[in-house]
Amino acid sequence: MRNEKLQLHGFNNLTKTLCFNMYDICYTKTVADRKAYIEYIDEQYNATKLTEILRNVTEMIGARILNIAVQDYDPQGASVTVLICEESAPPETQVKQYPLSSNPTAVAHLDKSHITVHTYPEYHPDGGVCTFRADIDVSTCGEISPLTALNYLIESFEADIMTMDYRVRGFTRVVSGKKIFIDHNLSSIQDYITQNIIDDYYMIDVNVFQENIFHTKCKLKSFDLDNYFFNFSVDDISTDEINFITTKLRKEMDEIFYGKNLPEKV
Repeated sequence: MRNEKLQLHGFNNLTKTLCFNMYDICYTKTVADRKAYIEYIDEQYNATKLTEILRNVTEMIGARILNIAVQDYDPQGASVTVLICEESAPPETQVKQYPLSSNPTAVAHLDKSHITVHTYPEYHPDGGVCTFRADIDVSTCGEISPLTALNYLIESFEADIMTMDYRVRGFTRVVSGKKIFIDHNLSSIQDYITQNIIDDYYMIDVNVFQENIFHTKCKLKSFDLDNYFFNFSVDDISTDEINFITTKLRKEMDEIFYGKNLPEKV
């Protein structure tokens, strides 16, 4: 997807930022099951796991880690931040990593660039529907692009709903002095998503080409009700319950996908 290598005047000053936002939906029948689901999510995506994902992203985009900060939250949620650099970096033994607490947050610092991830388990006290959200921001300067790791991020979370934003800011110059506002061909974020993933999702693009802003949101096509139950299955409930829960889950997914509250179906 990249153009022929440009002959630049000095450092590539373009900043490329990918915001990857995913949602996992679940239905729990009891307060105890809801609590168990939140604990399960916290364990699945604790700071250690999130840090592993960000380390892999850093390697995929061709960057190096300078610093890692992690945080687990009470009662739930985590964050990780990683500071990265495109070229030289200190030896691994000199990379600072701050200790974990009981909930996960991670931040990685990358010399002029960074990667962050934050998790947000959420539920409605009356409705039984639980939603786990993870936000990942990958911001880079120079020739590397966060889009290189996009498929890995999608596969790491297996989300029901995804929202992705990509933008390029600033400018760099070629040796003649001409400004370059984007250094790679791009018509849609979907250009960087493998076909097997595209086949699994409904996808909508909203792009502002003259501003180098690209937006894609996705909703999983398949809907197997058993995949959305926690600690019970379709065989454990009546047909009326199946229809009721299916309606609630689909409404939750549609509201997140379209970004607005929808009327209750009568």
